[in-house]
Amino acid sequence: MNYLSILAFVAGAAIATQASMNAQLGVLLKSALIGTTIAFMVSGLFMLLAVLLLTKQYPQLREIQSVPMYLWFSGGALSAFGVGMFYYLIPKMGVGSMMSFALTGQIIIAVVASHFAWFGLPEKPINPIRLLGIMALIIGIILINKE
Repeated sequence: MNYLSILAFVAGAAIATQASMNAQLGVLLKSALIGTTIAFMVSGLFMLLAVLLLTKQYPQLREIQSVPMYLWFSGGALSAFGVGMFYYLIPKMGVGSMMSFALTGQIIIAVVASHFAWFGLPEKPINPIRLLGIMALIIGIILINKE
């Protein structure tokens, strides 16, 4: 296992932890929307600080203008929807169940996106081993959520 795998694992653990904490924030404030808004505001402040401290070269105007319009808004909209649903669903389903379904959705879409090389990402075709992995994942999710 290389350091990138370890970082990915830690990032996943951070997402599960922050989602649980922010879901509780939404419960205590009696609004998943308010909890989500606060989480994004704090995230935005931390990211702004990181950009100011760590960015050595900013994009030129022509680079900014070359970005397709949908990329300016779609990622943020999908992020707000996904994160908001995490905070709404965790108190209702539990963090393990919610994350298991969410992770399954993420992996299946990631495999399809890699297969078709969406958004200029590296192409990684679906093969029988990957299909077997997806089937094992789905069976695992069923078992994890079996009562």
